[in-house]
Amino acid sequence: MFHHRNRTQLISAFTAILIWSPIFSLTHAEITRSVHTIEMHKVTRGSLLFRTNQSEQFLAAPTLHTNVKIDVTALIARGVVVQHFTNPSSEWVEGVYVFPLPETAAVDHLRIKIGERRIEGMILERVLAKKTYTAAKTQGRRASLLEQERPNMFTASVANIGPGETVSIEIEYQETLRFNQGRFSLRFPLVVGPRYIPGTPLSVSKISPLENGKGWARNTDQVPDASRITPWVRHPDQELVNPVNIHINLLVGFPLTRLMSPYHQIFTTHNQEGGYTVTLKNEEIPSDRDFELIWEPQIGQTPQAAVFTERKNDQTYFLIMVLPPRENLTDHLSQSREVILVIDTSGSMHGTSIEQAKAAVTQALKRLTKRDHVNIIQFNSRTEALFSTARVASPRTVLQATRYVAGLTADGGTEMLPALRKALQQEEETNRLRQVIFITDGQIGNESELFQTVQQQLRGSRLFTIGIGSAPNSYFMRKAAEVGGGTFTYIGKVTEVQEQMDKFFQKLEHPAMSNIQVQHSTPSIIDLVPGRVPDLYRGEPVMIGMKTARLPDEVTITGQLGQTTWETTLPLKEAKKREGIAVYWARKKIDSLMNQHVGNQHPETIRKKIIGLALQHHLVSRYTSLVAVDVTPVRSPAQLLRTHPMKTNLPYGQNYAAIFGLARGATPGPGYLLVGLLFLISAFGLYRIVKKTA
Repeated sequence: MFHHRNRTQLISAFTAILIWSPIFSLTHAEITRSVHTIEMHKVTRGSLLFRTNQSEQFLAAPTLHTNVKIDVTALIARGVVVQHFTNPSSEWVEGVYVFPLPETAAVDHLRIKIGERRIEGMILERVLAKKTYTAAKTQGRRASLLEQERPNMFTASVANIGPGETVSIEIEYQETLRFNQGRFSLRFPLVVGPRYIPGTPLSVSKISPLENGKGWARNTDQVPDASRITPWVRHPDQELVNPVNIHINLLVGFPLTRLMSPYHQIFTTHNQEGGYTVTLKNEEIPSDRDFELIWEPQIGQTPQAAVFTERKNDQTYFLIMVLPPRENLTDHLSQSREVILVIDTSGSMHGTSIEQAKAAVTQALKRLTKRDHVNIIQFNSRTEALFSTARVASPRTVLQATRYVAGLTADGGTEMLPALRKALQQEEETNRLRQVIFITDGQIGNESELFQTVQQQLRGSRLFTIGIGSAPNSYFMRKAAEVGGGTFTYIGKVTEVQEQMDKFFQKLEHPAMSNIQVQHSTPSIIDLVPGRVPDLYRGEPVMIGMKTARLPDEVTITGQLGQTTWETTLPLKEAKKREGIAVYWARKKIDSLMNQHVGNQHPETIRKKIIGLALQHHLVSRYTSLVAVDVTPVRSPAQLLRTHPMKTNLPYGQNYAAIFGLARGATPGPGYLLVGLLFLISAFGLYRIVKKTA
């Protein structure tokens, strides 16, 4: 028989479990500004802190501040990202931060900065780099490790940050600018958006040590590294963290008519080198949306061709950009089109993103003609098509589609694979040009599976992507379009929809330049990237990297535009010397090998080639990492080291409850809540039993 005292203790215990079950993530420290241990009853604002072994004591976690400096010369951008980790607590800590970089970035340097000292990192195979870092961490030495999770997502780990100490890591990378329809753009991502994780959770025995992370998601059979790509997200009711400062030196070599940033306020001045210096008007910005800088040359100043070269390790490298003449791209498509508009209506699109997506689809519908056929597919946790098959884009059909789009709402998971398969499925063979347009934020973890599906099921279709929101998954947008023979664009706010969609559809309504070939006199000793130049759409340049031991005099580039053949010849001996061309070639070569890796039956051979290239050119890749280790131990083995996975901000415009609420399936929040409810039901049941027996 239960006594009253036992009954009270039992109910209290279950109540305590219920209250704490949704916040098991307290072990993942929240960033605060306090430098001392904090008593729980003295916390006066909505912040989660790191809990110590003492029942009522909490420790402030490390803070992070980032400086970004980018030098742009012609087509090459060289960036230096300095992350300052400050430990405000009285204990030794390790900071782990998952952060984005441009999806085409070639990361080649890592340094630890402590005061005036700099410790240079070295490139190692990923497994060895991890072992080196772990050994240094255990021995009490300062160390840093930089690992690639996706081409646009990296993890930085910094071990043995002393009480009250600031340790900085310096990351260098290089990328090639995008030129599109008469303007250059530089996009720097600032936050990793929450990823939807499909699949069945893996057992602990099946998880590789390299894929075991500290994120909110469990690894699954479809996303075996889910725990590494899902950093904990700070609730938007709390203040934003991880402030960023950006400084850009722009040396383009021609006068501009426009220099602007669509999502941030900037301050621009002329510098002594004849270029421009761009800084943030507010000095610092929160890391909650992508930064983009756009510049347009004056009319007649746009370079029609550019050739750059670098000599390194007895090899000559080239970067070639050629812009086909605009007059060759004026013909409209002569054949009718079948346009399949696929719109993401998942929870991550809730808020401003779904409004941008709906406006984009509506704008696309307005551009259809009676020659075209159309269908709309929406997806979240399930996939739904407006029509059973594509219909003629009559005024009645367009009106019905417009009303359907207006009624769409965003909720549920991001089950993109079924929608992709349905969009690529062709009911019958026709002479229509089939264009599948995916409108999404791309926040999924199984990118590789999706790319493989596109390769296998594309057939006569072409796949285009439109990145929606303040922080879309740029890697998915670019790569899906590349594999699908299409192109991509971004829409970051509703006011951009009409302009961006008009430009986007101008490409889709004109023939693509296909069968692009590079001809030269020494084919056996030249290594071109990409191996197959993708089709080009209106306003896009031909971009080619080349490595050779013996320099040919010239290269000839040809392409087919409808019934017309376009051709141009470029002399190579007049190429301008630039640093970083070898890095560009190596990055593109690794990217080409990774394309082969998808669905390949001999992945080990390709993996070894990638490792060899990455080690030779000092690049971070899927299989190589940068590690920097100090020589002298600073922490004794007797002193405890606590690991803090750093939280990120929710991307601007996203709805936290729509992503992390009940029944979303992509986060542990629902699981914790369900556990709490089960405890509550159990407690109530036991209470009834006790009451009857009392």
